[in-house]
Amino acid sequence: MRCFNPSFVKGVSLLLTVLPGVAWAAADKISTCLEQGKAQFSAQQYQQAKTIFSKCVQQDPTSVDAQLSLAGVLLTLDDLEGAEQAFKAALNRMTRTSPYLSYTYSMLGDIALKHQQNQAALDYYTQSLQSNVANVNSLVGKGVITEYQGDKKAAAEFYRSALAVEPLNIIARQRLVNLEPEFFSDAEILVALKQRYAIKPDVQELTEDMRRTFTDIHRAEQRRGTDYLRKKYTKVPTDFLVTLNQGSSFERDLLTLAGYNALQKHIGQDAIAVFRQLGVPVKDVFNLKDMKGNKLFKEDNTLTDSGFFAYTEALQNRKVFLIPGETLPPTPEKLNRLAAAADNLKRSGYLEISRRELKFIEKQTHCSEETLRSKLGMQMLSINKQQRRYFIPQNAKDAKQAIPYYFLMKEKAKYDKTVKVPTNTLAENYAYYGFSICDDDGNFVQ
Repeated sequence: MRCFNPSFVKGVSLLLTVLPGVAWAAADKISTCLEQGKAQFSAQQYQQAKTIFSKCVQQDPTSVDAQLSLAGVLLTLDDLEGAEQAFKAALNRMTRTSPYLSYTYSMLGDIALKHQQNQAALDYYTQSLQSNVANVNSLVGKGVITEYQGDKKAAAEFYRSALAVEPLNIIARQRLVNLEPEFFSDAEILVALKQRYAIKPDVQELTEDMRRTFTDIHRAEQRRGTDYLRKKYTKVPTDFLVTLNQGSSFERDLLTLAGYNALQKHIGQDAIAVFRQLGVPVKDVFNLKDMKGNKLFKEDNTLTDSGFFAYTEALQNRKVFLIPGETLPPTPEKLNRLAAAADNLKRSGYLEISRRELKFIEKQTHCSEETLRSKLGMQMLSINKQQRRYFIPQNAKDAKQAIPYYFLMKEKAKYDKTVKVPTNTLAENYAYYGFSICDDDGNFVQ
């Protein structure tokens, strides 16, 4: 039985093998061909094996053994399209009682999942399990997709089923461990907390605070908090870690409550140093916020969840936090609304201008930004305190509202003779008599 490979879930290439149990020595005219291909595959000469198995298929396209052998080596070479074709060709030749039916559907499920075709993968895994309810690869694959879809309790059941068939399956076990806060019963959480010395042994009833404590400690463990402590200490204090199933295949390190608290303090201290390396003044460190405006540090100077994310990003020299005084970035929803409003203005005959062009218009007219908006037809869309978008009417019938466009086109015409400067008798009369459009206070001259 082939095990689900963890690198597959991470989007890395699969490590796939030729189908176990294929009748290599089939008593027909291609038996010798299959034996030669098997020998090359065993010697890890995969390209040669591919060539030989391709010849076997040419000799007898109806041979399920040949098609599956070719599919297996193509998977090893990460030729997913070719492997998919070979598996489907084999599938078309199989009977409903074929011993290879479940395997073939399972491999097609892996290929679909690799292509991010989750529903197709789910269908293939389901068909695989209809032929063999104990197909571990399909159970784990179905668990992965169910987990992607958000039903983590159902995913845990698939992983548990896989472990019931194959107790040493590392992938199913690790993914099940990851989901413990999602499917553990109250009684199981109490046991887990007592193992971590987070509650007294005689506690019988789980509270919400206890549940949160378990979730927090468990998350820290999944973030390799135990390794973090080992790097911090020459010898980790004995009351910081607990090892379950020591010496077995299921050995697992847990953080005690004391270890978790020490871990949080160490990470907080390390984060301070990293934020300072990115130029954050000491006085501002504990007032940093995430991109939604939430503080990165708790009152006890340990990191919040968003603070931990900002810290891990800072380790990669990526700034995803706000220093006091920095403005929150606009949400995607706000950006969409602004884009729609800008499109409406443009369809209504407005021209978007840059900040530099706005300053030029202000200089030419002596008008303030407020006067340009209230008296001369300019429209503004505010992105945040520092960022705005400006629009002026291009074909305003009111001569006063046409002034900004007139001055802008007059300037552009100096450098581009194709630019047509509109007539604006109001602006021209002001210029003729030596008047500015606005007074020194920025208000419009009546």
